Amino acid sequence: MIGIVDYGLCNLLSVASAVRHLGHEAVLSNKAEVLARASKLILPGVGAFGDAMRNLDTLGLIPMLRRHALQEGKEILGICLGFQLLCESSDEFGQHAGLGFLKARVERFDAQKLGLRIPHMGWNGVRQTGASPMFHGIPDGSVFYFVHSHRVLRPEEAGLCAGFCEYGEEFCAAMVKGNIWGTQFHPEKSQLHGLRLLGNFLGEVQAQ
Repeated sequence: MIGIVDYGLCNLLSVASAVRHLGHEAVLSNKAEVLARASKLILPGVGAFGDAMRNLDTLGLIPMLRRHALQEGKEILGICLGFQLLCESSDEFGQHAGLGFLKARVERFDAQKLGLRIPHMGWNGVRQTGASPMFHGIPDGSVFYFVHSHRVLRPEEAGLCAGFCEYGEEFCAAMVKGNIWGTQFHPEKSQLHGLRLLGNFLGEVQAQ
Protein backbone atom coordinates (compact mmCIF):
# COMPACT_ATOMS: atom_id res chain seq x y z
CA MET A 1 0.00 0.00 0.00
CA ILE A 2 1.27 3.46 -0.98
CA GLY A 3 0.37 6.18 1.51
CA ILE A 4 -0.27 9.69 0.20
CA VAL A 5 0.02 12.25 2.97
CA ASP A 6 -2.96 14.61 3.16
CA TYR A 7 -1.97 17.63 5.24
CA GLY A 8 -4.55 20.02 3.82
CA LEU A 9 -2.48 21.77 1.14
CA CYS A 10 -1.95 18.98 -1.33
CA ASN A 11 -2.44 18.13 -4.95
CA LEU A 12 -3.64 14.67 -3.99
CA LEU A 13 -5.97 13.28 -6.60
CA SER A 14 -3.63 13.43 -9.59
CA VAL A 15 -0.89 11.73 -7.55
CA ALA A 16 -3.27 9.00 -6.39
CA SER A 17 -4.53 8.54 -9.95
CA ALA A 18 -0.98 8.09 -11.27
CA VAL A 19 -0.12 5.56 -8.54
CA ARG A 20 -3.28 3.56 -9.27
CA HIS A 21 -2.60 3.75 -13.01
CA LEU A 22 0.70 2.00 -12.27
CA GLY A 23 -1.19 -0.81 -10.55
CA HIS A 24 -0.69 0.07 -6.88
CA GLU A 25 -3.12 0.64 -4.07
CA ALA A 26 -3.08 4.31 -3.04
CA VAL A 27 -4.49 5.45 0.29
CA LEU A 28 -4.98 9.17 0.97
CA SER A 29 -4.96 9.96 4.68
CA ASN A 30 -4.05 12.49 7.36
CA LYS A 31 -3.98 9.83 10.08
CA ALA A 32 -0.57 8.76 11.36
CA GLU A 33 -1.81 5.27 12.28
CA VAL A 34 -3.08 4.69 8.71
CA LEU A 35 0.00 6.07 6.96
CA ALA A 36 2.30 4.09 9.27
CA ARG A 37 1.06 0.90 7.61
CA ALA A 38 2.18 2.06 4.15
CA SER A 39 5.17 0.43 2.50
CA LYS A 40 6.08 3.77 0.89
CA LEU A 41 4.92 7.35 1.37
CA ILE A 42 4.40 10.22 -1.06
CA LEU A 43 4.40 13.76 0.32
CA PRO A 44 2.82 15.94 -2.37
CA GLY A 45 2.33 19.64 -1.98
CA VAL A 46 0.88 22.89 -3.25
CA GLY A 47 0.85 25.90 -0.95
CA ALA A 48 3.02 27.73 1.59
CA PHE A 49 5.90 26.08 3.44
CA GLY A 50 5.09 27.48 6.88
CA ASP A 51 1.42 26.51 6.67
CA ALA A 52 2.40 23.02 5.55
CA MET A 53 4.77 22.46 8.48
CA ARG A 54 2.16 23.77 10.93
CA ASN A 55 -0.45 21.41 9.50
CA LEU A 56 1.90 18.43 9.66
CA ASP A 57 2.63 19.29 13.30
CA THR A 58 -1.03 19.83 14.23
CA LEU A 59 -2.00 16.52 12.65
CA GLY A 60 0.76 14.72 14.55
CA LEU A 61 2.36 13.48 11.33
CA ILE A 62 5.96 14.63 11.85
CA PRO A 63 6.98 11.78 14.24
CA MET A 64 5.44 9.25 11.86
CA LEU A 65 7.32 10.70 8.88
CA ARG A 66 10.61 10.64 10.80
CA ARG A 67 10.04 7.08 11.97
CA HIS A 68 9.10 5.94 8.44
CA ALA A 69 12.06 7.55 6.65
CA LEU A 70 14.83 7.74 9.22
CA GLN A 71 14.28 4.88 11.65
CA GLU A 72 12.58 2.24 9.50
CA GLY A 73 14.35 3.26 6.27
CA LYS A 74 11.20 3.08 4.16
CA GLU A 75 11.01 5.02 0.92
CA ILE A 76 9.48 8.49 0.83
CA LEU A 77 9.00 10.78 -2.17
CA GLY A 78 8.44 14.51 -1.78
CA ILE A 79 6.87 16.32 -4.75
CA CYS A 80 7.13 20.11 -5.27
CA LEU A 81 6.34 21.64 -1.86
CA GLY A 82 6.65 18.13 -0.43
CA PHE A 83 10.26 18.04 -1.69
CA GLN A 84 10.96 21.40 -0.05
CA LEU A 85 9.49 20.19 3.24
CA LEU A 86 12.06 17.38 3.29
CA CYS A 87 14.79 20.06 3.41
CA GLU A 88 16.15 21.95 6.41
CA SER A 89 14.52 25.37 6.00
CA SER A 90 12.67 27.81 3.75
CA ASP A 91 12.49 31.61 3.55
CA GLU A 92 8.89 31.62 2.28
CA PHE A 93 7.04 34.36 4.23
CA GLY A 94 9.70 34.30 6.95
CA GLN A 95 12.12 31.66 8.11
CA HIS A 96 10.70 28.20 8.75
CA ALA A 97 12.32 24.92 9.76
CA GLY A 98 11.59 21.90 7.59
CA LEU A 99 11.78 18.19 8.31
CA GLY A 100 15.55 18.18 7.72
CA PHE A 101 15.73 14.80 5.98
CA LEU A 102 17.74 16.43 3.18
CA LYS A 103 20.56 18.81 4.09
CA ALA A 104 19.54 21.67 1.81
CA ARG A 105 17.82 25.07 2.05
CA VAL A 106 14.91 26.54 0.10
CA GLU A 107 14.87 30.16 -1.10
CA ARG A 108 12.67 32.24 -3.39
CA PHE A 109 13.83 32.96 -6.92
CA ASP A 110 15.21 36.49 -7.20
CA ALA A 111 12.86 37.76 -9.92
CA GLN A 112 14.59 41.13 -10.22
CA LYS A 113 18.02 39.59 -10.60
CA LEU A 114 16.90 36.92 -13.05
CA GLY A 115 14.58 39.14 -15.07
CA LEU A 116 12.14 36.25 -15.43
CA ARG A 117 8.54 35.65 -14.51
CA ILE A 118 8.01 34.07 -11.13
CA PRO A 119 6.55 31.53 -10.51
CA HIS A 120 8.53 29.29 -12.80
CA MET A 121 5.78 27.46 -14.63
CA GLY A 122 5.83 25.03 -17.52
CA TRP A 123 7.96 22.34 -19.12
CA ASN A 124 11.73 22.34 -18.59
CA GLY A 125 14.52 19.88 -19.17
CA VAL A 126 16.33 18.22 -16.28
CA ARG A 127 20.06 17.55 -16.54
CA GLN A 128 20.89 14.33 -14.74
CA THR A 129 24.09 14.23 -12.69
CA GLY A 130 24.76 10.54 -13.25
CA ALA A 131 23.19 7.13 -12.88
CA SER A 132 20.36 7.27 -10.37
CA PRO A 133 17.50 4.92 -9.55
CA MET A 134 15.17 7.90 -9.90
CA PHE A 135 15.96 8.37 -13.59
CA HIS A 136 16.36 4.75 -14.62
CA GLY A 137 15.09 4.42 -18.19
CA ILE A 138 14.60 8.20 -18.58
CA PRO A 139 16.84 10.00 -21.11
CA ASP A 140 19.03 12.80 -19.83
CA GLY A 141 17.48 16.20 -20.58
CA SER A 142 13.90 14.91 -20.52
CA VAL A 143 11.31 17.56 -19.77
CA PHE A 144 9.08 17.66 -16.70
CA TYR A 145 6.34 20.01 -15.53
CA PHE A 146 7.24 22.71 -12.97
CA VAL A 147 5.22 25.30 -11.06
CA HIS A 148 7.01 26.99 -8.14
CA SER A 149 8.32 30.31 -6.81
CA HIS A 150 10.95 28.85 -4.47
CA ARG A 151 13.76 26.48 -5.31
CA VAL A 152 16.13 24.18 -3.45
CA LEU A 153 19.65 25.57 -3.39
CA ARG A 154 22.64 23.46 -4.33
CA PRO A 155 23.42 21.47 -1.16
CA GLU A 156 26.82 21.28 0.45
CA GLU A 157 26.69 17.48 0.46
CA ALA A 158 28.27 16.28 -2.78
CA GLY A 159 26.22 13.99 -4.96
CA LEU A 160 22.88 14.74 -3.32
CA CYS A 161 21.34 16.37 -6.39
CA ALA A 162 20.21 13.81 -8.96
CA GLY A 163 19.11 16.44 -11.47
CA PHE A 164 19.41 20.16 -12.18
CA CYS A 165 17.12 22.54 -14.05
CA GLU A 166 18.00 25.89 -15.64
CA TYR A 167 15.64 28.84 -15.11
CA GLY A 168 17.76 31.96 -15.18
CA GLU A 169 20.09 30.05 -12.89
CA GLU A 170 20.75 26.41 -12.20
CA PHE A 171 18.83 24.92 -9.28
CA CYS A 172 18.43 21.46 -7.82
CA ALA A 173 15.35 19.87 -9.38
CA ALA A 174 15.68 16.38 -7.91
CA MET A 175 17.45 14.72 -4.98
CA VAL A 176 18.05 11.17 -3.91
CA LYS A 177 19.53 10.19 -0.56
CA GLY A 178 19.05 6.46 -0.16
CA ASN A 179 15.38 5.89 0.60
CA ILE A 180 14.55 9.63 0.49
CA TRP A 181 13.59 11.08 -2.90
CA GLY A 182 12.44 14.55 -3.87
CA THR A 183 11.44 16.30 -7.09
CA GLN A 184 10.69 19.98 -7.59
CA PHE A 185 8.71 19.09 -10.70
CA HIS A 186 5.42 17.20 -10.76
CA PRO A 187 5.98 13.66 -12.11
CA GLU A 188 2.25 12.97 -11.93
CA LYS A 189 1.73 15.77 -14.49
CA SER A 190 4.78 14.97 -16.64
CA GLN A 191 3.32 12.33 -18.96
CA LEU A 192 5.38 9.24 -19.82
CA HIS A 193 8.68 10.30 -18.24
CA GLY A 194 6.86 11.31 -15.06
CA LEU A 195 5.06 7.99 -14.89
CA ARG A 196 8.36 6.19 -15.43
CA LEU A 197 9.89 8.11 -12.53
CA LEU A 198 6.97 7.23 -10.29
CA GLY A 199 7.30 3.63 -11.43
CA ASN A 200 10.97 3.70 -10.46
CA PHE A 201 10.00 4.92 -6.98
CA LEU A 202 7.28 2.30 -6.66
CA GLY A 203 9.68 -0.45 -7.69
CA GLU A 204 8.38 -1.16 -11.18
CA VAL A 205 11.90 -1.65 -12.56
CA GLN A 206 15.30 -2.50 -11.20
CA ALA A 207 17.81 0.32 -10.71
CA GLN A 208 20.95 0.37 -12.77
